[in-house]
Amino acid sequence: MRPKQWIKNLFLFAAIIFVKQFLDIEKLTAVFEAFIIFCLASSAIYLVNDVVDAPYDRRHPQKRLRPIAAGELPVSGAVFAAAVFGALAIFWSFYINNFFAYTVISYLALNLLYSFYLKRFVIIDVIIIALGFVVRVIAGAVAISVVFSVWLILSTFFLTLFLAISKRKNELAHLEGVETRAGLAQYSLAFLDQMNTVVLPSTIITYAFYTFSSEHSKLLMVTIPIVLYGLFRYLFLINIKERNDDGPTDDFLLDKNLLITVLVWLIVSAIIILYAK
Repeated sequence: MRPKQWIKNLFLFAAIIFVKQFLDIEKLTAVFEAFIIFCLASSAIYLVNDVVDAPYDRRHPQKRLRPIAAGELPVSGAVFAAAVFGALAIFWSFYINNFFAYTVISYLALNLLYSFYLKRFVIIDVIIIALGFVVRVIAGAVAISVVFSVWLILSTFFLTLFLAISKRKNELAHLEGVETRAGLAQYSLAFLDQMNTVVLPSTIITYAFYTFSSEHSKLLMVTIPIVLYGLFRYLFLINIKERNDDGPTDDFLLDKNLLITVLVWLIVSAIIILYAK
């Protein structure tokens, strides 16, 4: 179920923070409930993905230790658990509202397509990963029935596309003779760097446009240097890594500079949204 990856579902809280609703207990409760639902949905996808990738994982120095690849969890048990978690997530989501339920169904459908088919296609695979985060952000907004900034949606897309491309670079740089799936094998380190030369500036520009157009305060533009440092710090980590890992999640949890940067950004943004005019 990869509980450490549930940190990705914190993107659901973006809407409630940036529409200044995080002091509303009822809406905050709804977002926490939505977060739990997405943890169930994402766990269902991780189980399915590990079943599909098991033949490759068994030949990978780290991934071979995953329960399904190692034979500790039978495929039938993993598929059954995935079906239960997915069904529970869909059923529960309708108790929040119909539009939120549609985002959960869309997330599951998109990621099932990715696991079984779309991960084989170069470029499309990283775009699908980024869209999964966009769905999370939209889900957080519809869970509390608020309108969300299109600039922040675009910024989320480019940010997570940058992270997905960087993860592919890390995987490719540390193959160590391991057989890989078709999609990853089509990339080259030079091409991934070229992709990031387009995506990284797009992330910065769309976030800057969001801060300039914020309905709360244009003072949010003071967070741009914090975001810049965070992006460059992650780029630095990717370039000095000596082994493959779980990507952005490990980097966030293990690198104190990156963790502090995110916390500072959250605190500064919250203060500006609450008190600045």
